[in-house]
Amino acid sequence: QLQFVESGGGSVQPGGSLKISCTASGSALRDYAVGWFRQVPGQEREGISCIAATDHKGYYASSVKGRFTISRDDAKNTVYLQMDNLKPEDSGAYYCNSEKLTCGYFPKPQFNVWGQGTQVTVSS
Repeated sequence: QLQFVESGGGSVQPGGSLKISCTASGSALRDYAVGWFRQVPGQEREGISCIAATDHKGYYASSVKGRFTISRDDAKNTVYLQMDNLKPEDSGAYYCNSEKLTCGYFPKPQFNVWGQGTQVTVSS
């Protein structure tokens, strides 16, 4: 199981863009699928996107499809989430989680172990 440090969050106006990252430790990233999850206070954590280890295929929640792009750099043990055309409802704390090879558990996390997350705020 990987541990993650998320970074890159911030405040942006609606329609803006942000790219967040999570860097893994504990094992080689190349053997794991990685998902991004969002949590808003008072709500359940939501699966946003996942990228498989095998073919690097990305999966997306319907709310972000066409606006967010997930990618990975296994040499840097890092997964990215490019977020474009951001909306206020995209605001929340973003976390990474991993599972072996494929995104079979997505949009649920396989393990209930989380890093500190990175906060994204979309507001005018």
